[in-house]
Amino acid sequence: MAQNLYGPRVRMGNWNEDIYLEEEIMKDFLEKRDKGQLLIQRNRILKENLLRPMQLSVTEDGYVHCGDKVMLVNPSYPETEADWCLGGDLSLCVTPDEITAHLSDELQVPCGLSAAQTRIPVGRNTFIVLRNAMGQVLRYGQNFCLAITGGFEGRMANAKVLINHCHTNRGLAAHRHLFLSTYFGKEAEVAAHTDLDSHRVEKPRNHWMLVTGNPRKDSSTMLDVPKPQAEDTRALEQDTRAPEQGADPGAQ
Repeated sequence: MAQNLYGPRVRMGNWNEDIYLEEEIMKDFLEKRDKGQLLIQRNRILKENLLRPMQLSVTEDGYVHCGDKVMLVNPSYPETEADWCLGGDLSLCVTPDEITAHLSDELQVPCGLSAAQTRIPVGRNTFIVLRNAMGQVLRYGQNFCLAITGGFEGRMANAKVLINHCHTNRGLAAHRHLFLSTYFGKEAEVAAHTDLDSHRVEKPRNHWMLVTGNPRKDSSTMLDVPKPQAEDTRALEQDTRAPEQGADPGAQ
């Protein structure tokens, strides 16, 4: 009569190779973890760098200088050409490819751009103005580069400007009614497109501001500073008071 020679403690198959394979897999995992090379770690590092709080340059003379850290903001305006859009101030942001973002701890270039509803300077929306002569005033009509940190007749800082692409001469535009599902959520599409009105003037979606830091608060921007009373508003108030001030004292 045949007897069962195998008990519950008997190992079968390539059990020794399986043990060594599991040990090698665990060793490789621990080594990558210690070096910060796991996908989840690399993804976390990239996200932390892109969302790290940044300090914008503070302008004391009202000008933007080469080497300044600024935000590029599309100021809020009433959108009349679309039923649904992203409102408020939109800041230009670098937008890494979602698959690439999960595989690398560094920002891979070239990468996409988008416009996000934020006024807080972080790594992905803070840019350095680059030109040959660092420290000099950036003037209208001059070519310059914007690097990610991951005769000027007027003062350019915190004022509306037009940004044109050098090769196509098309204006940078924030399409608030066209949405992108990015790694950071729903944001507005950014493109090189000059949008003109009936008077051949650029529409607000082509308007941008090189926003600098607020010298009175370390964590805020000049967008948080109350705007001074507009010149046309003061002129209107003066015109309203003028008839009363200039009335004939003898008139009944």
